[in-house]
Amino acid sequence: MEKIQMKTPLVEMDGDEMTRIIWQSIKEILINPYIDLKTEYYDLGLKNRDETNDQVTVDSALATKKYGVAVKCATITPNAQRVEEYNLKQMWKSPNGTIRAILDGTVFRTPLIVSSVKPYVKPWTKPISIARHAYGDIYKNVEMRVPGAGKAELVFTGEDGQVVKETIFDFKGPGVIMGMHNIDKSIASFARACFNYALDQKMDLWFATKDTISKKYDHRFKDIFQEIFDDEYQEKFADAQIEYFYSLIDDIVARIMRSEGGIIWACKNYDGDVMSDMVASAFGSLAMMTSVLVSPDGYFEYEAAHGTVTRHYYQHLEGKETSTNSMATLFAWTGALKKRGELDGIAELTAFGEKLEKAALQTIEEGVMTKDLAILSDLKEKKAVNTIDFLKEVNTRLAAML
Repeated sequence: MEKIQMKTPLVEMDGDEMTRIIWQSIKEILINPYIDLKTEYYDLGLKNRDETNDQVTVDSALATKKYGVAVKCATITPNAQRVEEYNLKQMWKSPNGTIRAILDGTVFRTPLIVSSVKPYVKPWTKPISIARHAYGDIYKNVEMRVPGAGKAELVFTGEDGQVVKETIFDFKGPGVIMGMHNIDKSIASFARACFNYALDQKMDLWFATKDTISKKYDHRFKDIFQEIFDDEYQEKFADAQIEYFYSLIDDIVARIMRSEGGIIWACKNYDGDVMSDMVASAFGSLAMMTSVLVSPDGYFEYEAAHGTVTRHYYQHLEGKETSTNSMATLFAWTGALKKRGELDGIAELTAFGEKLEKAALQTIEEGVMTKDLAILSDLKEKKAVNTIDFLKEVNTRLAAML
């Protein structure tokens, strides 16, 4: 067949370890034979980030602003052990955090559902997308160990010199204190990203905080969401026949467990961090969790929700066979290709992404899967295959569709 032509390149962000191996294999087996792939390439592998003093990460995010759509491989966020292993100049920050900050984006994580792997929560028959506000709160906190008795105060000094104080606690002995912050602008961007994504996906949006306890901090989140919904999105949601629903976080958790799914669950930073892994595990595997960063300015960055699969990478380096689940990485590519086709008006590109997704899901539903899913599947007839053979099996089905 004649290769599908692209107008605008994708921003391609390469990554680390086993996912870097899978990245190249997906292109070679499933994309390059069918698409005249155009990308602006950035190597976000840890060595290159170190060599460029992490400028490559910034450059890739700025390129995403230029071209609108990016696809990212999983990357290492180094700890002390990684600094020693890779002989790094310093402990570089999370690339995802850097990119999120530059794009002012919200991360939406959604599980892939296949009939051959049943969710652990019986009512869940439709995907639950977790929208995580990836700014502030405990992730940019300031902490202090209190050595002994004394008064801890929260102090704000305005530019005009006005000082506002609140007593945190009168300590009678040792303890700990923590200060967190957020800003209205970031919360508003989070709200708009959630409302826009709900309209794009035609799914109900649920949001929760603990405003009955946190009457200023969490309540501010609740108020900003409601104000923006009332002013900008109420009529759009009514026209799309979808709902925005707010409740307390404990009530939402209880409702989620009894629901059939098919909703977007907007979470504050910590809630989203925890609940995305819970949802992923309950649906089967973190390797079956897709992730897209959506900016309120209309930028999209697609990636897998999991890490670099270090253990399998070391096995690969030893020449051993691996059976690594490539689904989330594969769906990062299909998500980016579909969005590029949609934005550029290339129906063939969007259709190709949809067919590749269908072929991948069909492969698993027909009993051919990597070992992690074979353990979870209740199919009587199933075949566990290695990393590359799974991609080849997908390609067999894709070729038949095309």
